[in-house]
Amino acid sequence: MAVVDIPGSKSITARALFLAAAADGVTTLVRPLRSDDTEGFAEGLTRLGYRVGRAPEAWHVDGRPQGPAVPEADVHCRDGATTARFLPTLAAAGHGRYRFDASAQMRRRPLLPLTRALRDLGVDLRHEEAEGHHPLRIAAAGVTGGDVTLDAGQSSQYLTALLLLGPLTREGLRIEVTDLVSAPYVDITVAMMRAFGADVRRDGDVFTVPPGGYRATTYAVEPDASTASYFFAAAALTGGEVTVRGLGDEALQGDLRFVDVLRRMGARVDVGRDATTVSGTGRLAGVTVNMRDISDTMPTLAAIAPFASGPVRIEDVANTRVKECDRLEACAENLRRLGVRARTGPDWIEIHPGTPAPAEIRTYGDHRVVMSFAVTSLRAPGITFDDPGCVRKTFPAFHEAFARLRAALPA
Repeated sequence: MAVVDIPGSKSITARALFLAAAADGVTTLVRPLRSDDTEGFAEGLTRLGYRVGRAPEAWHVDGRPQGPAVPEADVHCRDGATTARFLPTLAAAGHGRYRFDASAQMRRRPLLPLTRALRDLGVDLRHEEAEGHHPLRIAAAGVTGGDVTLDAGQSSQYLTALLLLGPLTREGLRIEVTDLVSAPYVDITVAMMRAFGADVRRDGDVFTVPPGGYRATTYAVEPDASTASYFFAAAALTGGEVTVRGLGDEALQGDLRFVDVLRRMGARVDVGRDATTVSGTGRLAGVTVNMRDISDTMPTLAAIAPFASGPVRIEDVANTRVKECDRLEACAENLRRLGVRARTGPDWIEIHPGTPAPAEIRTYGDHRVVMSFAVTSLRAPGITFDDPGCVRKTFPAFHEAFARLRAALPA
């Protein structure tokens, strides 16, 4: 049995950094993720005048309920979607003039539903180039609050950004959501806001957040469930056994539900109080599965699908087309490179059983493409990557950790 230590959750670390910056007092984040995305978020906070102390096992953030400490700042959000969507929202609650830009990859990703909602709330926000994309400028004067309608069908991060903003407004927010993808990520947001002393109420498609701010706390970041999916899939594929500590039946992250998909395919799964174990049984059945709520794990399933006894069809994942790359087409293209038959539609991919041949994977600079097809390589020698280093976005030590796992699994 391989026992794997997974680094902290990217989603939880980003939310915790926002909440800590907005809270009254000094917050300690225990075992936050240290990666390009989260370092970029912390660097952005520093540019806005927040103090972020980064020790090896904990980060300490001096909160400023009144907003950024500097009246002007130019913030580069790198490749981080949470950074690019959350930091402008945080700055809007303060007072000053702030500019936000991002990498070419992040510039391509959409922002318009969020920035339109912020404008509806009275925020003076201007896109410098393409409407609905970075770069953008905000002339912040606080946010009064009130009612707003939001389409979160492309990304739940739009709703998370507004929810996080709610306690910082003068009158609170009432958010009516017309569409929502990746709903479990919103559950993470609500649970974390409550841990920092805020209140959130939901009635169907309406979220109500009263004003009142946040209070500082000590917050432990649980391991990243999306990252754990590669290690669980490795066990299911090879007939080995993998245990991930720190992810159990009380985990916040919906992506842990990926193990339910592996169970449907034939793996044995044990979700305990503080750990989850997946054991391969030597077989993987074909499956049709809706992954709307756990779409970040779609590439993981696509990467092991050729080894199933029947076709694997993944549905309701249109939002994966606007991630770091068009993940549906990236997965299909790379499977074809390996000689595996794959078809895609607007929101689905279907993969047929096959024997992957050696090939170079085209990563599109997407960390999840690399980590997913690393699992494929356990049963398909000769797979290489055109940009293996892009895993630094969420797991800089992935290749070393996966090499250790490979040595512990059945050959």
